[in-house]
Amino acid sequence: MTTSAGWYLRRLSAMGPREVGGRVGDAVRRRRWRSGLPGRPAVTGARFTAVLPAGALDAVAPDAAKRLVAEADRLMAGHAEYFGVERDDLADPDWCHDPKTGRRAPWGYAFDVPYRSEDAVGDIKQIWELSRHQYLTVLAAAYALTGDERYAERVAAHLRSWWAANAPLRGVHWISGIELGIRLLSWVWVRRLLEGWPGAAGLFEDNPVALDQIWHHQRWLAAFPSRGSSANNHIIAEAAGQFAAACAFGWFPGSARWRDDALRSLERHLRSNTFGSGLNRELATEYHGLVLELGLAAVAEADAAAVPVPATVRLVLLRMTDALAAIVDGRLRPPRQGDADDGHGLVVDGAGTDRWGSLLATGDAVFGRLDWWPSVTGTDVRTPLLAALIRPGAPAVTRPAHRPAHFADAGMTILRGPAEIWCRCDGGPHGFLSIAAHAHADALSVEVRHDGVDVLADPGTFCYHGQPEWRRYFRSTLGHNTLELDGGDQSGSGGPFLWTRHARSRVLVADTSGEGVARWCAEHDGYQGSVHRRRVELSAETRELRVVDEVRGPRRSARLAFHLGPAIAAELVDHRAVLTWTRDGEDRSAVLDLPGQLSWRAHRGESDPPLGWYSPGFGRKVPATTLVGTGFADGAVPPGEFITVLRFQG
Repeated sequence: MTTSAGWYLRRLSAMGPREVGGRVGDAVRRRRWRSGLPGRPAVTGARFTAVLPAGALDAVAPDAAKRLVAEADRLMAGHAEYFGVERDDLADPDWCHDPKTGRRAPWGYAFDVPYRSEDAVGDIKQIWELSRHQYLTVLAAAYALTGDERYAERVAAHLRSWWAANAPLRGVHWISGIELGIRLLSWVWVRRLLEGWPGAAGLFEDNPVALDQIWHHQRWLAAFPSRGSSANNHIIAEAAGQFAAACAFGWFPGSARWRDDALRSLERHLRSNTFGSGLNRELATEYHGLVLELGLAAVAEADAAAVPVPATVRLVLLRMTDALAAIVDGRLRPPRQGDADDGHGLVVDGAGTDRWGSLLATGDAVFGRLDWWPSVTGTDVRTPLLAALIRPGAPAVTRPAHRPAHFADAGMTILRGPAEIWCRCDGGPHGFLSIAAHAHADALSVEVRHDGVDVLADPGTFCYHGQPEWRRYFRSTLGHNTLELDGGDQSGSGGPFLWTRHARSRVLVADTSGEGVARWCAEHDGYQGSVHRRRVELSAETRELRVVDEVRGPRRSARLAFHLGPAIAAELVDHRAVLTWTRDGEDRSAVLDLPGQLSWRAHRGESDPPLGWYSPGFGRKVPATTLVGTGFADGAVPPGEFITVLRFQG
């Protein structure tokens, strides 16, 4: 996929004057940097002091350590899986090769590499992911826990290989600030976890090549921060990585300035990226997790280096943690809202470690859990390591006395019923900033689970680059549990990370306080000339979820979609679908009565056009049943209503 002139015009229209000026300055700087690189300032007497406190590793639970070592051994054998692609080349990887397409990113001046073109470069996510070096933090953690020098030697070999193959400003790994920021954070933790290995200092502080790489990474981040309409999770990763490196690798004349500037940026953008309620403003749950991980890692570096942190930083992280505890279901799964690309801030755990349980465990260790928090029974490696560095204690603020269910600023409402019925209702803004890069056209969508099983599912994300028809589908209105009019999306897309027209939603009712029936109602104006209003009621007594859709405006063609989770089997007869699934060896069932005014069909695993899919993770998709009703929405007075009723059995 190549980037058209039209896209550039649409992208430019989403910027303000200050951002345009900043990007012009960036362009000038890139041209100037093409002519050559400055030499790194001399470094003498560098020592790494940001080590783990004595006894920190002893706090790691044996089962968490076992999972980590198993993952490390798999990596040592050369095996890993990224975004649905199994790799067996990790013993000696080609850092610019995409195993998915077989293409290799071209060499040359970094800012000349057409990274958005899969034809020229390959799948950029596949290429970039390995070079975040988060698999090296896993290997380094395995060394720290076992003392087995094979892990340390593999880490050293791969770092030396990467540094040799990726000279500053050459090639695909010097294009994106988020990649440089996360890579720096990984290097800090690699060095920390290799403490005690005889070769650690020779790999880092006594190694001129490592010093060159660290210095040029930080110089790059100081010069090219994400700006304006792009100042989302990317700027936080950039600031967190810059801050971590300036604290732990503070060996350069510019380290203090980089540290202070990065901390100011981190504080500012943590606040701007987070609602007062604690939810991330991108309204993409996985980015809530990414930002929270990055923020906690940055605070760990600050406390390890005795660098004072503004109180607002810990306050935002506290609110984010409480918000996460509030929105997860009974199995500690959060909503599947907006984009998700499996991105992590710091990885020191093996496969099978629950990401969200890990974050809540860290929140408990750092801030203290509240009585209404869900229980976390799993273990992880990261929590005791972060807790050993972070000064414990919650900011002196009032925290929620009861589990919040309605987040007015984010437009998210969680309805809960018996037998772990969980329902997310979406009446919030269309993403964050003018481009709303990670938003989906999902206004008024619902997501319903029963004991952690997706019944009415958000299908997910699947891909970013290279497959535009799939990117459009997974972001589309039809790709969510909501109503589409006239065959178009509620919001207008100008590109894979650009929305040019945003539907405006507002919540009219959010009553979650009653013991009998929880109610929610919201509307949006995404379809010009019409207003879509949806009411949702969840009855605790009858275990019944009632969804009523109403359209005010002229008569228009309509499609109402309900996406079932991949575990759900459906038998559709006329306007009724019988749903069955198994959970922990027990058969479960529900009946879905659909609006009789519409003609209903079941779709599963269709590709032309895409319909009937569920993405369990980035780069992966599996067939799942989607029920689509077609007909007309008649806005005559009184307005017509589409009534859907989901009844859980037993």
